[in-house]
Amino acid sequence: MSITSDEVNFLVYRYLQESGFSHSAFTFGIESHISQSNINGTLVPPAALISILQKGLQYVEAEISINEDGTVFDGRPIESLSLIDAVMPDVLQTRQQALRDKLAQQQAAGGMAASTSGHLSIAPKNGEATVNGEENGTHNMNNHSEPMEMDLDVAIPATVLRGHESEVFICAWNPVSDLLASGSGDSTARIWNLNENNNSNSTQLVLRHCIREGGQDVPSNKDVTSLDWNSDGTLLATGSYDGFARIWTKDGNLASTLGQHKGPIFALKWNKKGNSILSAGVDKTTIIWDAHTGEAKQQFPFHSAPALDVDWQNNSTFASCSTDMCIHVCRLGSDRPLKTFQGHTNEVNAIKWDPSGTLLASCSDDMTLKIWSMKQESCVHDLQAHSKEIYTIKWSPTGPGTNNPNSNIMLASASFDSTVRLWDVEGGVCIHTLTKHQEPVYSVAFSPDGKHLASGSFDKCVHIWNTTTGALVQSYRGTGGIFEVCWNSTGDKVGASASDGSVCVLDLRK
Repeated sequence: MSITSDEVNFLVYRYLQESGFSHSAFTFGIESHISQSNINGTLVPPAALISILQKGLQYVEAEISINEDGTVFDGRPIESLSLIDAVMPDVLQTRQQALRDKLAQQQAAGGMAASTSGHLSIAPKNGEATVNGEENGTHNMNNHSEPMEMDLDVAIPATVLRGHESEVFICAWNPVSDLLASGSGDSTARIWNLNENNNSNSTQLVLRHCIREGGQDVPSNKDVTSLDWNSDGTLLATGSYDGFARIWTKDGNLASTLGQHKGPIFALKWNKKGNSILSAGVDKTTIIWDAHTGEAKQQFPFHSAPALDVDWQNNSTFASCSTDMCIHVCRLGSDRPLKTFQGHTNEVNAIKWDPSGTLLASCSDDMTLKIWSMKQESCVHDLQAHSKEIYTIKWSPTGPGTNNPNSNIMLASASFDSTVRLWDVEGGVCIHTLTKHQEPVYSVAFSPDGKHLASGSFDKCVHIWNTTTGALVQSYRGTGGIFEVCWNSTGDKVGASASDGSVCVLDLRK
């Protein structure tokens, strides 16, 4: 039995991805030419790298416990190796010798010493490796043995939608009806019908992402990385690791394929008008596409490293951010950025314009969240409180019927430090720190009225919080780490997508 370097590369790539180091994973994937290997990612189970390491450790442990003549040491407590021990060249001899000495002592003492632990430090008996602080081979998905603190009497009823064959990275509700779109590492997006009048009980449409090879369509075997509905809910755009953006009808038919990026697409967004789509890619560029013709209107080559996120300010102006630590504000028709914001000291993961389009929020691996205005060069606020990378941010909604009819607007940030923070942006202060999660938080979303916030973490939990008091209102525990949470337009359902291929819908009316 052997393992190729391509296979090792794929396992490392998948480990980085599953552990939340998505940008490192993308970079590693490019440099190791993952896309040129013929490994079918859908056949590789979650946590594959760690389970292989564990099996290797168990094999080495078994080797230690066998005498040269093939017999097993008698009365030997199971010795648990660390990963470092297992790769040290002389570990077998030293451990075997220590065990022989121990056995000799026990025999000499007539078995009296058998009940003591001797001079060897005996590790826990489960023989599990700990890699990067992640135990039990479930990198960040481990169940904590302590009971979760629940302020609650009732769990939220959930519909679990199964069909995806790999992690589900993203989900988004149709803005007009209860259709939930999801995108996965199995190279499909799916549209789930959760409308009340749907008799077939959550039918799923499978949107297969294929590429042309030898005159026929074959599955791309590449992750669907991003998806976004247009404002009237008639079309769904998806971005894929195969380098293509695609537009689908809500019935699941492919309307057009947008191909000009060289390499994976990381983010895409419709403009409000619905005539343009904006995408960001590993090729360091952002592109505005004509949604009707599928043609690229303009490609913006201003970043010096992969572009990670984009957001429209209005129908023709947008911001983009990158691993190059820069944020550019660009406009269709302009051949230079209107503004470049610099100040982050590590890659910028996400950017979002506030609902009025006057302030731009950004979050970064440098653990800060910054607020920018087109009126000045330096940031308006530099918000420092998180102790690890900030993965994403969301503004609270404004306008009639929301918590914020005036300008009293909030920003939510989700961090790998397992907390969510709510910020008063005008004052530049943190109002609430939400601390019930026990693993990195990947996603936050405000309810349409701004009164509640949903958060999803790799601890498999979706929490619903009261944004005024910061209290935990409801909780749901799924079967996999949560990558994304989203609210439907009426604010009575929360969708969540998970690392084990499940998509769940929480009905908050029940």
